Amino acid sequence: MADAPRKSKISSSRKLGLKIRMLAVAAQMLEEESEQKMKDREVSLSERVPPLTMSGLSLQELQDLCKELHRKIDVVDEERYDIGLKVSKNDKEIENMNLKIIELQSKFKKPTLRRVKISAEAMLSVLLGSKHKESIDFKANLKTVKKEEEKKEEVTDWRKNVEAMSGMEGRKKLFDASGN
Repeated sequence: MADAPRKSKISSSRKLGLKIRMLAVAAQMLEEESEQKMKDREVSLSERVPPLTMSGLSLQELQDLCKELHRKIDVVDEERYDIGLKVSKNDKEIENMNLKIIELQSKFKKPTLRRVKISAEAMLSVLLGSKHKESIDFKANLKTVKKEEEKKEEVTDWRKNVEAMSGMEGRKKLFDASGN
């Protein structure tokens, strides 16, 4: 009786109302999370990239600033490329592992069991191995039953049988034979 499904104590309209409220709260949480990510991004960018002050710089200083920015861009591109390679390598490893898991699961499926006809001696030799030397006769202790041999009628020529049974004498013989 513990397995029987219990009837819900909450009405369907109340369930629907709770579901709507939960979805509203989840949407609000997603919105707050996206705003928090934007704030974190702005903070990290302001820390990593200082604001550019180009006013009052000479031509040589502007060229030096451009070269430094290009060098920083190259370093960031190299890091991004390395991280992309690591991610793609990890994705390939995950895919290979999943394929191996699927392959292993398909190899070790439980086989369907079939009936095997095996003699008692063969079974004992399989179970006991080299210890099994003497043969055991399981039928020795069983009772023997003698069967009565049925009386077999001799096969005779059917034409003689038809002639003998024809007429009233034949019917009388049949009647007498069935009465005994």
